[in-house]
Amino acid sequence: MKAPMTIGDVSRETGLPSKTLRYYEDIGLVRPHRLDNGYRTYDPADLERLRFLKRARSLGFTIEECRSLIDLQDNPNRSNAEVRRLALAHIEALDHKIGELAALRQALEETVSLCTGDGGPDCAILEDLASDQSRLDLPGCLSQRAAVPSRS
Repeated sequence: MKAPMTIGDVSRETGLPSKTLRYYEDIGLVRPHRLDNGYRTYDPADLERLRFLKRARSLGFTIEECRSLIDLQDNPNRSNAEVRRLALAHIEALDHKIGELAALRQALEETVSLCTGDGGPDCAILEDLASDQSRLDLPGCLSQRAAVPSRS
């Protein structure tokens, strides 16, 4: 069995920043052991969980979805149908975002096509962005949520 690893060791092994490791501990996704001096130590099971989290997050799963996936992973009586349901719901959410991004791209392309780019001061792109009737204001699109950072 490998010796317990420090937060720096785990950060190097997983590619996750130490700040992320501390955050995952704060929200209960991992529970490293604490030495008498307060230092965290991680065992191979912690490393496996962190790799799982990194991969799930890289696929766009939210923290809460990751929590559900971990709960399912830890449950020997889990149903693979539930894991599949979670993954399919995530694919549906991704498809929705892709549709929103495609609509935003099209609107931006239309706006850019109005700009002459001739070096003059008049700019159709800036005018559109400043307008209360902008082509970029698409109902239900990401642009409507851009001012509110996601916490997931």
